[in-house]
Parts: sequence; C-alpha cells; structure tokens
Amino acid sequence: MADEPSNKIAKPKPSLSQEVGAKAIRKLKARRHSPAGVWFGLGMMGLIGWSVAIPTLLGAALGIWLDQHYPGDRSWTLALLVAGLAIGCFNAWHWVAKEDKAMREQQENHDE
Repeated sequence: MADEPSNKIAKPKPSLSQEVGAKAIRKLKARRHSPAGVWFGLGMMGLIGWSVAIPTLLGAALGIWLDQHYPGDRSWTLALLVAGLAIGCFNAWHWVAKEDKAMREQQENHDE
C-alpha cells in the first residue's frame, strides 16, 4: 500500500516574492489594528479631564469678573461655574461617544 500514488494534488509552492508580500501585508495589518496600550488610556483620561476642567475654569473666571464688575443678589460665579461644568461634561460625553463609535466600527471591519 505504500507504493500506491496519493490522489492529493500538490499545490505549487509560492515564490519568494509572494511569501514576502504576504508577510508584509500581515505586518501592516497588525500595526493598523494594534490594541490600545496603557499610554493611550492615560492620554484619553487626560483629554477627558481637560475637556471638563477648561470650560469649568473659564466659567468660574468669567463669573468672578462679572461679580466684581456687576455685583448683584445672585452669584454669577456659581451660575457660570455650573454652566461651564455642564458644557465640559457634555463635551467629554460627546468625545467618548465618538471614540466608542470609531472603535466599534473598526472592530466590525476587523471581524469581517
């Protein structure tokens, strides 16, 4: 039985340039779809923090200026601090939602 020819057809061996091309394509694909590291997460936390802190501080600064130049019964500082905080939180929420959508689309494209 060892002398019987096998019915399997041997595939032609790819050339060296085809092997190198396939390997290069795999490496480029791996670089594009590399998982986000620790630094990416820390950078994202910093970006979200600043997107909340800056409008809050600007609102407080404008409120202090208004309270000094136009004193009244109500505190402009407190009102604009809360408004700045709300704008900053909305800004951060919008940024995170956009990044989440982009990551989901990338994952769906990667799975296909």
